[in-house]
Amino acid sequence: MTDPIEPSTSTSDPNSNSTPTPTILLHPRREPFEHGLLPIQKLIFTDPVQALTQLKEKLSSSLAIRVGSAALADALQISSDHARLILDTLSSVLHSESDPLVTARPEDVDSIGADLRDLVLFLYIQSYKRLLPRSHKDSAAVADVWPSTSAFDGYLSALSPLQLVRSNTRRFMPSQADEEAHQLSYLQKHLANILSLLSEHVEGEGEESMVLTMEGFEHLGFLIHFGDKGSEGVPLSQAAPFFANSDLDMPAVPVLASQVHDWLLEIIAASLEHVSEKISAKESGSPSSSDQDIAMSDASPSYAKASQSARSSYFIEGVSKSSYVKQASDLKNSSVKVINCHDSVIYVLAPLRYATIYGCSDATIVLGAVGKAVRVEHCERVHVILASKRVCIVNCRECIFFLGVNQQPLIVGDNHKLQVAPYNTFYSQLEEHMTEVGIDATINRWHEPLALGVIDPHDSLSHPAGVADAQTESAACLDPDQFTNFLIPNWFEGEPTKSTRNNPFPLPDPYFTSQQRNKKNLGEIQQILREAPLEENRKRELSCALHVYFKDWLYASGNIRQLYCLLGD
Repeated sequence: MTDPIEPSTSTSDPNSNSTPTPTILLHPRREPFEHGLLPIQKLIFTDPVQALTQLKEKLSSSLAIRVGSAALADALQISSDHARLILDTLSSVLHSESDPLVTARPEDVDSIGADLRDLVLFLYIQSYKRLLPRSHKDSAAVADVWPSTSAFDGYLSALSPLQLVRSNTRRFMPSQADEEAHQLSYLQKHLANILSLLSEHVEGEGEESMVLTMEGFEHLGFLIHFGDKGSEGVPLSQAAPFFANSDLDMPAVPVLASQVHDWLLEIIAASLEHVSEKISAKESGSPSSSDQDIAMSDASPSYAKASQSARSSYFIEGVSKSSYVKQASDLKNSSVKVINCHDSVIYVLAPLRYATIYGCSDATIVLGAVGKAVRVEHCERVHVILASKRVCIVNCRECIFFLGVNQQPLIVGDNHKLQVAPYNTFYSQLEEHMTEVGIDATINRWHEPLALGVIDPHDSLSHPAGVADAQTESAACLDPDQFTNFLIPNWFEGEPTKSTRNNPFPLPDPYFTSQQRNKKNLGEIQQILREAPLEENRKRELSCALHVYFKDWLYASGNIRQLYCLLGD
């Protein structure tokens, strides 16, 4: 259920010069905090305001310029690869779909660059510390589906974020309301610094020398939006009394940054109170509280709990020993979070903006087409099949990723025994979904994983000195002889005439050759069996023996459950 935009009970004098009273709720944009943080030590500034102010002055005397990767690498003294990574990551979390960086072709990104105001906000939030995972209310109830102790546990650092997740007091992704409260508190604490980076200096003394233009105010849309449905299609400034009635043909008069600061602080305080009330109501078991946007990790592990949150996030949680299917009609233009699913096959066959896979084990997870970013975190022995612009893999073990990605896969944190392989499946609407979200099938950088730090500076843990710059274990390419296609059952009725009938990502030669060889070997075996000089009763015995062995394999591998689930569908 969507929470209403709540008006304030107090009123303000329209003739007063005081800061207007807030009338709507403010929400942080989750995307920069969930998909926009990079574990690069040179982006963590001791004094971010001073450092970023100097960066602005170095790059330009005007805020209206764009910064390319070469200038960014020089200004921050980082590699060109890291500078490009910053631009690609920023592009994936920008609030404006019309920004030239979002619409740029891959070969043009370095030259088009980022708006300096968006860039400084992106760099500033690199100081953000994520909320620690929380303990599950009923840890005993999930013990039977959580992955058993792995042989790799003995090799993990005692301070590893992964080990914290896998400790005896099992940890789970923080609830959406907890994260929102944490992000609001961060914005509340850092609002003055954020506004100072967007402000312009004018003649005056003290606070009167810093003003914010309407254009500068709009860039706050990178971090916040008003109301539950955000500000899509509506300029952020129209929600502010300072600029709401500005003449479109006349430039709006800049406003004192201190006035904007005081007004936003009031709204943040009211929004924090609103979120806290939701959390308290949830914890007290009040049936009136919204269950969709608070604690999605409380589902029984024996069945799936799926729900659409107030702001277009769809949760699939607790799927155990079964198959689960969601299609475009259920999820169109949503963000999806697949949480704590075990020993199952999950199909999410839809065009998506963002996707998160968290805390899953011994599962196969198929994502349709993800236009912005995918984050896979704290997973073990999972096969992930996805088509996306970009993917970030964090703290995972013994997983295989079958990728169709336009950007380098990012490997972060404490990872072990990861493998990457080219994309290996299709379904009838795949190319339609890829076109809708902007994925180019002619570009697949699955084999170019970029490994960053083993320690994530954005978690809230303390780490021993000297390990901050250690590089994580990268991913190996899957042996072509181990590569197989994954067949998705056809659940789609009334297929379009231009439906996808093959894998849209071309296979590299070694994998294509191996696939053709396996297909040839299978054909030869079938031919030998057909032409075997056996009597009919012996052929029937052979056929029965093959069926028995196949059935034994279905049960031994657990795939019999998937077969029953698919037949049930």
